[in-house]
Amino acid sequence: MRLMVAAVLSLVLLPAQSLRLNGIEAERKTRPPHVESDEAPSIERAFNERTGRRVLKPLDDGWYGFRLKLGGITPGSGIAAGPEFVHRGSRATFRTSARHSVIGYQTFDGELALPYLAGERAFANALYVHRSLPRMPYYGAGPNSREDDRANYHLKDSSFELTVGVGPVENFRIGAVGGWLHANVGQGRDARYPSVLALFGQPAIGLTSAQADYATAGAFLEYDTTDVPGSPRGGGDYSLRVTKYGGSHNRVDVRAQHYLPFFSRQRVIALRAWSAFTDAPAERAVPFYLQPTLGGPDTLRGYNAYRFHDNNSLLLNAEYRWKISSGIDMAVFTDQGKVFPRMSELNFREWKSSYGAGVRLNTRQNVFMRVDFGCGGEGCAVWLRFNNVY
Repeated sequence: MRLMVAAVLSLVLLPAQSLRLNGIEAERKTRPPHVESDEAPSIERAFNERTGRRVLKPLDDGWYGFRLKLGGITPGSGIAAGPEFVHRGSRATFRTSARHSVIGYQTFDGELALPYLAGERAFANALYVHRSLPRMPYYGAGPNSREDDRANYHLKDSSFELTVGVGPVENFRIGAVGGWLHANVGQGRDARYPSVLALFGQPAIGLTSAQADYATAGAFLEYDTTDVPGSPRGGGDYSLRVTKYGGSHNRVDVRAQHYLPFFSRQRVIALRAWSAFTDAPAERAVPFYLQPTLGGPDTLRGYNAYRFHDNNSLLLNAEYRWKISSGIDMAVFTDQGKVFPRMSELNFREWKSSYGAGVRLNTRQNVFMRVDFGCGGEGCAVWLRFNNVY
């Protein structure tokens, strides 16, 4: 009950992300919250869209469906690359890819999207993801965790998710999600830092075993009036998602994003709020690798990736974006957020803040690369990403 009250309160008070279900790229947004991705268009497609010419038409979708896929596997993984195969039919799209990063992170995924069912009012999506993340950081739980307590662990996980939904009216989507998740936590491979298991111990991080399986089930609703999916210049995007991890905990994600254009849409104020709440039979019983996190290129850009963990989180972002030339935008931003163990601590104390600026390279419909420079209470960071922040 407290979880649902918090979700409703967040929808009223806060601005978050929804799904624009328009083909397979949009279907990816229905992944579980803990699966983070950094999708990049092919170099050839980005060049063609940028120039507005079809000079590389034979390479626009790669060679017979195959193309190079670039991007990070998860924040902190370093640049990754690998082959991707895409087959687009009139009613369905199939995609699969494999990537390896410069520091040994690996991922494999396969996806089948059916975006135009029942007269284009219904959709379905099946997604399988396997990841090997050998140097994941962990600093302890709570807003006052210390940077000097950094440890690392090796996370191997596999997940399958089936999403079905309908769009009963324009801009509105509602659906259900079901699947499973297998996770295995082991010794981290970054010799500079101790092991999470050795430094914190299994009870403190919510583990009863190094391996766990979860049956997942949930539902979502979304309302999206943004004008351009990859680089909105106006409108709003709002969503609520509830996920049950069988035998472990429940999670509620509330996101709201709003875009305020002015001067012929060449300048935009972009606002985002995101709340994530979990509950479990005992305090801090949520496994640490499934807890909400803050820090990194998509949340608090002045802090290390995954810098803060806890049972609940609250994040506010604001950006001022303006176009300086064709294909290039500048942005200045501020990020504010906190993590906290109990719902009674949902307040505006112990905030972590970061500030900075960035450059976005874009096509007509999408930001395909950005560089952000952010500073916070523990120093500064530079992030190179192949997606828009929100």
